[in-house]
Amino acid sequence: GESSATAATGRSVVAKEAWGRWGQDDERGALNLVGREEVKQAASLIRTGQVISLAQPLSPKTPVPGHRAPMQHFMGRDGGDYAAGAKRPGGFQFAEDTLILPLHLGTHVDALCHAWHDDQLYNGFPSAGIRSTTGAAHCAIDKLGPMVARGLLLDVCALNGGPLPLGVAVTRAMLEAAQSRIGCSVRAGDVVLLRTGWLESMLASSSYYDGEPGLDLEAAVWLAEHGVAAVGADNFAIEAIPFPAGQVFPVHQCLLREYGMPLIEGLALAPLAAAGASEFLFVATPLPIAGATASPLAPMAIL
Repeated sequence: GESSATAATGRSVVAKEAWGRWGQDDERGALNLVGREEVKQAASLIRTGQVISLAQPLSPKTPVPGHRAPMQHFMGRDGGDYAAGAKRPGGFQFAEDTLILPLHLGTHVDALCHAWHDDQLYNGFPSAGIRSTTGAAHCAIDKLGPMVARGLLLDVCALNGGPLPLGVAVTRAMLEAAQSRIGCSVRAGDVVLLRTGWLESMLASSSYYDGEPGLDLEAAVWLAEHGVAAVGADNFAIEAIPFPAGQVFPVHQCLLREYGMPLIEGLALAPLAAAGASEFLFVATPLPIAGATASPLAPMAIL
């Protein structure tokens, strides 16, 4: 196949390494690299039983980019209803509520149908199968299933001595230095989590969505060629923004479309770093929303 490069158009040009690898009908992509043996090995990493949440709290105050609506949370039944005279048969009372939110909000995972080019999704499925009325016919979030794997924290924030500034590219050399720092190597079936320090330093800022540090294309291909099952980061889009000249979301195009690798965005990784964890059991399950391009996620690291 072709070696990784960047076309004059700025689109990532890489061999479609994962296309057809697990059959022409596959819609799960790189998560196929996690089998029963990999799950058993990941579970054997549990030593203390400590469980660390990697999710941001969700509320109407959760930041969203300008083109998305904020989360809306409505109470359908609450204590005020009973104060106003609602019936309470046998003394029974209850509360319930409704949530409306963009699926690409806070801590979430991108489905393989989220980004593409040349009218083809991962594995060659046609983008015409994504319709506003029915959702995605192929590679939607409900096709991913649970993610249970060895998690590996690559802490480039610690490597840098503090949070990376806006636009800084996390390179292959930085990833290699981060894995050397912890004495653990990236291997097939891993879920690799990248800590840049962006979320913990900028989430409360109005500039949070102005850009971010993140992976460059070469580093993304390096992860894919090592057989990483999914990659996550403590920023909003995994990759460095602003993009290199002439390119638009090159890492999204490469990992989602070419390698079938889900992207986990908006992770809260400071507690994991504070615990001194580098290798752990990673557990997360997207909501099986038929035809959806993403799902909110509440991932955990179990030490």
